[in-house]
Amino acid sequence: MNAVIQVPSKVAVLVVDDSYDQRMLLLKYLERAGCEVTIAGTAEEALRACSTNTPELVVIDLVLPGMDGWELADQIHTTLPNVPLAITSVLDEDRYPAGHAALPKPFTGAQVRQVLQDAVPRWSAA
Repeated sequence: MNAVIQVPSKVAVLVVDDSYDQRMLLLKYLERAGCEVTIAGTAEEALRACSTNTPELVVIDLVLPGMDGWELADQIHTTLPNVPLAITSVLDEDRYPAGHAALPKPFTGAQVRQVLQDAVPRWSAA
């Protein structure tokens, strides 16, 4: 008798940050946590990425060129209301859009994993 073993798929995360270093840091932390990561340097790139593959978590920097993180968070929340958002920034947390996970900079790998655990319940099981 052959048993079929199902391997859970990786949690899909979209990271939006205009800083290359911050994108790479988040990529490293999230990949170490077992996630499949897509990165975008602008809000417009992020919206294109969301239109082709729905992420299970979007990490958004507030200060972006062109469309800022506040507007991006509103657009993603409107078009993908079930996708949790994590807001990251050097700004004070009281300036973050309400109702989303907070990941203030500088952050640690443990803080990134905590956001994953809180925002994406199936990540804990992965």
